[in-house]
Formats: sequence, structure tokens, C-alpha cells
Amino acid sequence: MTDKHIQHLYWRAGFGLLPKQLARLSGKSRKELVDELFYNAQHTSPLTFDTSYFENITREKYLKMNVKEKRLFREKSAVKVRELNSAWVERMVNNPCVLQEKMLLFWANHFVCQDTNILHVQKYHNTLRENALGNFGDFVKAISKEASMIKYLDLKQNKKDKPNENFSRELMELFTLGVGNYTEDDVKEAAKAFTGYSFEFQGNFQFNEKQHNADFKFIFNKSGRYDGDMVIDMILEKKQCAQFICKKLYRYFVNDVPNKTHIEEMTAVFYPDYNIETVMRFIFMSDWFYDEKHIGTKIKSPIELLVGIQKVTSLAFQNWQDVIYLQRMLGQILLHPPNVAGWEGGQSWINSNTILMRLKLASLLLNDGVISVKEEGDFSDAFQNYYRRIAKNKLTNTEINWKRFNSEYKNLTFSEMKKVLIVPPLREQTNDYINKLQKISIKDQCIQLMSLPEYQMC
Repeated sequence: MTDKHIQHLYWRAGFGLLPKQLARLSGKSRKELVDELFYNAQHTSPLTFDTSYFENITREKYLKMNVKEKRLFREKSAVKVRELNSAWVERMVNNPCVLQEKMLLFWANHFVCQDTNILHVQKYHNTLRENALGNFGDFVKAISKEASMIKYLDLKQNKKDKPNENFSRELMELFTLGVGNYTEDDVKEAAKAFTGYSFEFQGNFQFNEKQHNADFKFIFNKSGRYDGDMVIDMILEKKQCAQFICKKLYRYFVNDVPNKTHIEEMTAVFYPDYNIETVMRFIFMSDWFYDEKHIGTKIKSPIELLVGIQKVTSLAFQNWQDVIYLQRMLGQILLHPPNVAGWEGGQSWINSNTILMRLKLASLLLNDGVISVKEEGDFSDAFQNYYRRIAKNKLTNTEINWKRFNSEYKNLTFSEMKKVLIVPPLREQTNDYINKLQKISIKDQCIQLMSLPEYQMC
């Protein structure tokens, strides 16, 4: 494959490439490259850190706590959730299993939920991680039994004599079938099948048989004494489910504009086995994935942008709270989705509140907000005015391994560095602009390129 196609593959299946990594992969066949991505993705592990304080608290101990102690428990848990966010970003930056991390980011915005109990959130996160390239049917069943999801979509309130439809509705609308492929009666009857779902204090699934409706349910024109897993199996029998998931995968990994023919090809591969690895391998092996109309056409999400900058510059944050702060400013806080539908993506990432921050991000992280320019103009003036407003206090404390950075980039020409960092072709005006820039150092060259509008695309 060409270097351009390798770069495209590694931005869509990961978060970019370092120059030496691109050099190592250059000249390999498509199959060799894709095989390596999936081989590395097998070597993953749960994301864990110190939660001993919470693990030692039982339900009985919690109930005996006074109001102040319970508030302290919740506050400590909320802090740990933010630490998990930061640890997740660090894993994305440093994990060689890039495809596994990219799939996890996709599924976290598919099976959307939000929680403040660290034990439950960590368990939910690792269930996403474990199933990211597995069987979709097993995945849906596992997610339906997660404490965080049970709370988020009110499954614990779904009782035998008083069914709650929130989970069954989102299961069909957002997780499996899409709007228009089920009826209101299907939702209501399916809700009865999920009655009795609950969890233990520390998050393990618990089925309350006394609260389960064991009567006959009439779903998708069939009747039976269905439970939750049976309903999921019935949904999976519908080819529309496979098509719905393939369309989301296509929009995330290929192009925001769906291609009916390509999605039908993916669906034929995905249905009826629902093997996620198989359909992802099919995407990356397809000729159409490397079509020019797909390369450099997607706007990087805030997380992709943030992780990508860290990955290709050997940058690390000294304070995990800075990572959360930047996510908030950019408009995407991991583990804190805007609603049950998640982030819309695409052009919604760019607005008047985020555009200057996105364009300025590399210089803020690598050079205290300074971009070296040769002449003044509208482009640089906007940056300088923006910088003056925020430079009173340094945004973040970062540590950069300049020795490693120089080792990666020192032998590259400016043109070669541009080839590594920028995915889409540069517009004529942009080329004219960067030709006038001062190229004082490798660092400045990198910052200049990362501050271009084209760097926002992958």
C-alpha cells in the first residue's frame, strides 16, 4: 500500500502514526497491515486502578453511613470517574492495540450511559473493552446487565406490575434497529421481558425473579414467555439490526455520507453471525475504503484530536485534571455524554466556541500558545487575540520528551513532515501560507502544521 493509504488506515483504525512507524509499515501489503492491526488488538487487558476504598464498602456499611459520609462517598467516587477518564486517554495514547482502543471509543458512543459510581463505571467500561471486537449479540446481552446501564435507563424500576419502557425503547431505537423498524407495542411488550433486572451494591448483575413478568408476551408478531436475552435474540434475527449497525460503522470509520451498496456488502458479511471483527476486517480490506473521496474527509472528534497530538509528539499531561479541562473546552468529555443518543459527530464538532481552541491546541500544549509566523494577517491576528485572552494563566502542565520527538522528526524535510501529519490535500491558499512561515525548528514546523485547518481532518 502507499504511505497515504497506510496513513488513512491508521487514522481511521487508530489515532495517527509516528514517522518511524510509517517507515516500518511502508511497502507492506494491505493484508499484512490489516492482519497486524487485528493481531495487536487481541492483546488487551481491563483498565483498572486503585478502587480499594469502594471495594471495601458493602451495602450494609453504606446504609449505616450518615449523610456527610454518604456525600463524601459520592464525591470520592465522582473524582475516581474523572481519573478513569484520564487513564482511558492515556491508554489510547500509549496502547499499541490501537484498533481495540478505536473500537472502544466507537462503542462507548453507541451503548451510551452515564454514571458516577466508579465501580459500576469501571465495570461498564471494561465490558465495552472486552466485547469491542467480539460477537455483537453477546455484547448487547452483556450491556443490558451492566449496573450503569440498568440505572441510566431505569431498568431497576422495571417491575412486574409496573413496567418501565425506557430501556426497551432505546434498545430498539438506538442500540439495534433504528427508528421505524419496530412498533410501540413491541416496545411495551419487550419491557415486560426485561422486568426483574437489578444489581448488587458493587455492580454485579442480579435477577429478581419475583419482579419478573413470566407471562406470554407478543413481540414482532410472535408470542412466548420471553425474557430479556430472548428478546435480544429476536432482534438479532432481523437483518435490519445488522444493517443498522453496519451503517453506523460505515459513518464512523469510512464516511459521514452512507453508501447503500457498501453498507449492503457489509451487512451480508455481518449477518447472521454478528462477528464484529469479521465486518471490520472486511471494511479495511475493501478497495472502496481507500477511495480518494474517503481520505481526509472526516472531522476529528475532540478525543481523536487530543490523543493524536499526544501520540505523534510524545506529550504527556502532568495533571490528569487538565485532560478533563481540555475535553470540556473542546466539547467531548469521556464518560459524560450529552444524552442517551451520544455525540452527533461530524460538523457538530466545529462551532464558534471550539474552532479557535482546536486550531490553537497544538501551540498551547507544545509551545505555551505561540505560533511562529513570518508576517501578520487575519489568520495570525485571530490567534494572537485569542492567545492574549487566555495566556494570563497557563492552560495545562505538560511534559514533552523532546529527545524522542527530535529522534522521530529530525531527518524529515518540512514536506515530509507535512506528509506524515496532514491527511487531506492542502488547499492552494494554505500551501501559499505555510511557504511563508518561519521554519525555525522542528518543533515550530510541527506546531505550524498542527495549527492548520486541514489537521482537523482525518
